[in-house]
Amino acid sequence: MASSLIKEGSSLFNFVVKEGNGIKGLVDSGLTVVPCRYIQPPHQRIHKQKSSSTPETTTIDLSQLDGPNHDQVIKAIAHAAETLGFFQVVNHGVPLELLDSLKESAHRFFSQPTEKKAVYQKDTSFVRYGTSFLPEIEETWEWKDYVGMLYTNDADALEFWPKECKEVALEYIRTSKEMVKRILQGLIANLGVKVDDLALDTFMGDRKVHMNFYPACPNPELTVGVGRHSDWDTLTVLLQDHVGGLYMKNDEGSSPEHEEWIEIPPIHGALIINVGDALQIMSNGRYKSAEHKVRTTSTSSRVSIAIFNSPDDMAKIGPFRELVASDGVARYRDLIFQEYKHKYFDKPHGGEKSLDFASI
Repeated sequence: MASSLIKEGSSLFNFVVKEGNGIKGLVDSGLTVVPCRYIQPPHQRIHKQKSSSTPETTTIDLSQLDGPNHDQVIKAIAHAAETLGFFQVVNHGVPLELLDSLKESAHRFFSQPTEKKAVYQKDTSFVRYGTSFLPEIEETWEWKDYVGMLYTNDADALEFWPKECKEVALEYIRTSKEMVKRILQGLIANLGVKVDDLALDTFMGDRKVHMNFYPACPNPELTVGVGRHSDWDTLTVLLQDHVGGLYMKNDEGSSPEHEEWIEIPPIHGALIINVGDALQIMSNGRYKSAEHKVRTTSTSSRVSIAIFNSPDDMAKIGPFRELVASDGVARYRDLIFQEYKHKYFDKPHGGEKSLDFASI
């Protein structure tokens, strides 16, 4: 089966996408060579030997927010958001046992037979199972299967989310909410802007848990797990496993001729926080929504679990008025966030930046 799928494009699409087998099913079929549809153009591939480990992302102890070092912690968070757009946090309030359970539940979900996962293929309001990013229009596919779960309330999550992961995913949402709110509050206050709790809740009112599965790849040097992109949201929380493979673009160390990509190493018990497009817009460009991508590996499968915290769909976002006044210019236009999301999810990774759509 594997050899015929490599040669036949329509058969590959039907097997991987329409029938819901995903890359997991492709690998389980005995695949030994990556199909052409997954081979990335050379400029999109990840060359581990050419990547950089410096500057390192900051690791911040969030327990210090409750002590005399509160202001220094906020400054460290703001500096990371202004320079790299990524940082890691420890002592964040999310139990370490829960993080381990999350990774186990992700493996449990993706190890199910295809027919169990395929029931979530339809784009419902609550759960979406799929592969790559936009396989119907992408020229080359990403080496990734995923399941996304939209949070509306606890009752809906317990009713509609997959039983293999719904309880731990819901607890991930619950236990991380206060952490995200405090980080966002500190970042906004650092800008000299005052917002109330209602506004904060609006900026992170739409929350989605996204479990990613990257099967071991026979030709990792030719593929990507996720292509270069920035996130559409306000703040992303990411748990990666021990395998690693996440790279962020260092704009300060890059030029059009030579881009610098930094690998973010796994730290047991840590969570990665990164600035999304919405926060870059609201901060008038002071905080960076950095591009990032994910490599594949031939040694073992990898999972990561993200929470995307974004504004409500009908929220109006734009640069804070105080920043426009102090900067003397608005670098982005005001827009309804749903308009931005539609633009973001209308094109594959690796091309035009979505932020250009909002730029003035």
